[in-house]
Amino acid sequence: MNPVQANPVQTNQPQMILVAGPYRSGTNDQPELIQKNVEFMSEIALKIYALGHLPVLGEWFALPLIETAGGKELGDKVFTEMFHPVAVRLVDFCTAVLRMGEESTGADEMVKTGVDRGKIIYRDLSEIPNLQAVSTHP
Repeated sequence: MNPVQANPVQTNQPQMILVAGPYRSGTNDQPELIQKNVEFMSEIALKIYALGHLPVLGEWFALPLIETAGGKELGDKVFTEMFHPVAVRLVDFCTAVLRMGEESTGADEMVKTGVDRGKIIYRDLSEIPNLQAVSTHP
């Protein structure tokens, strides 16, 4: 499958890639299942890093901000006001979005935002260029 790309970008350059996958979806808000979702996205992020790019997760930015703003639990007012909006803002700083994992309204929102803002949309890790394979650095 070819990545969706609204605006041509040099794909032989390092990219900042937002990993968009489920956080709460399918977990019934069980902390251990949410943690598995985060671990899955973090493992994908490590693979993106190994390809020569900079991966990011919205959770890396949103969760500390939510805690600092006084959020106390999943789905409370502070969480709701910040969790997805932080990731939407993060898309502006990314070259691409990688949609991974199971169903997720939030992850689909990141993809839509990426499309609307002309970002590359990857749907499989194999679509991301391997810059390490062409690197001239030791």
